Amino acid sequence: MKYVHVVSSVLLWVGGLNWGLIGLGGFMGGDWNVVNMLLGSWPAVEWLVYVLVGLAAVYELVTHRSSCRVCGSGSSM
Repeated sequence: MKYVHVVSSVLLWVGGLNWGLIGLGGFMGGDWNVVNMLLGSWPAVEWLVYVLVGLAAVYELVTHRSSCRVCGSGSSM
């Protein structure tokens, strides 16, 4: 399960950075959708990446508390 956790974390990083760049590009008048820049010629693959990022977010939402050392330890922040 560690492999699934690592892959979902990487997908969340990619998705988060992509959304941040889309938002920043919107304020600055640019189109900074990195996934589209890399996979725009293959729309089905681009959509698959978005679906995988969404599934990774759901997976992390459901399993994060049990797999995170800080959240699972019962310690307060």
